Amino acid sequence: MSLTTFWFLTIAFLWIGYFTIEGFDFGVGMIIKALGRDERERRAMMGAIGPHWDGNEVWLVTAGAAMFAVFPEWYATLFSGAYLALLLIVVGLIVRVCAIEWRGKINSPRWHNAWDWAHTLSTLIPALLWGVAFANMVRGMKVEVVETATGAPVDPAHVPADSLMRGAAHQITGGFFDLVTPFTLLGGVMICLLFITHGAMFVALKTAGDFSRRAESFAARSGIASALVSLIWGAWAQAAYSPNGAGWLVLAVAIGSLAASLVMAHRGRQGWAFGLHFAAIAAVTALIFVAMAPDVMRSSINSAYSLTITQAAAERTTLILCTVVAILLIPTVIAYTVWAYHVLSKRINVEAIDPAAGGLHPTKVRDSSLPEPAAY
Repeated sequence: MSLTTFWFLTIAFLWIGYFTIEGFDFGVGMIIKALGRDERERRAMMGAIGPHWDGNEVWLVTAGAAMFAVFPEWYATLFSGAYLALLLIVVGLIVRVCAIEWRGKINSPRWHNAWDWAHTLSTLIPALLWGVAFANMVRGMKVEVVETATGAPVDPAHVPADSLMRGAAHQITGGFFDLVTPFTLLGGVMICLLFITHGAMFVALKTAGDFSRRAESFAARSGIASALVSLIWGAWAQAAYSPNGAGWLVLAVAIGSLAASLVMAHRGRQGWAFGLHFAAIAAVTALIFVAMAPDVMRSSINSAYSLTITQAAAERTTLILCTVVAILLIPTVIAYTVWAYHVLSKRINVEAIDPAAGGLHPTKVRDSSLPEPAAY
């Protein structure tokens, strides 16, 4: 296996880690108003993700850093060409941090309600845009070669052989609304539905009593929709855009895992339901990368303009150095993630939560002599 292929698979693994682990955090944010009926239940939902959400974002940082270091042309082309969409994602992630950290600072229904809605929107919008972004990488964007590897400008009437070499400059020439098509919007809806179901299953697994059973029922209903949309989008991606027949097998694994997850949820096997749904999101993410290969940025204008894995890769010395760092650090990230979830695996008793406790009274917000309020 070449280093470029190894790193393409590694980045796919990092995005799988992000979507599977951060996905239920996003899902909890999206359904906090729909599932949580009162302050106790919403605090329980926040408490379920409270110890983990910021650690889960390490997977996003790692995936982005790996793309920057190992596939600089991929990173530069994507992040400059889809700048507005990625800016909206970043803004959403920032607002989400505020919603999580500030919600419990003031004990006021209006304050809690405002940040709960902010939390919902700041998870819904990035999840939708992640789906749209990756669906565009499968479908292809208006990617052109604007400068060859030798530095010569490109003649629009002819794609020179130099454009297929590492070092050629690629650029997305379309605008923001060129990224929005029925296929890409369906990809965004699919990611949102998968995250919503993932979040509901996590809440069911992390809470006890009637609220846990209600979250389980919510997941069973949303899971039917996510399975159907995933099947439609995956079949569309494979039939219309993927050059790799292996994607059909990956799609079968994804749909099979989703179906098995729903069966386990119906039987009350919450751990199995969540684990199988975890596997389903991993398979859907893997399908995206299988459908993309051997390109990382597919051109919808001319296939010769597509940015391949080989073209996008950094120099061999950089790849070797990054490989050594990855071998040392990625197992560490996996180990502390597993450890954290093992240590903090206890269920939350909703009835034991006192909604009147924690946070400052609105009339005492400016009193600097008071102690720091409790979180969530």
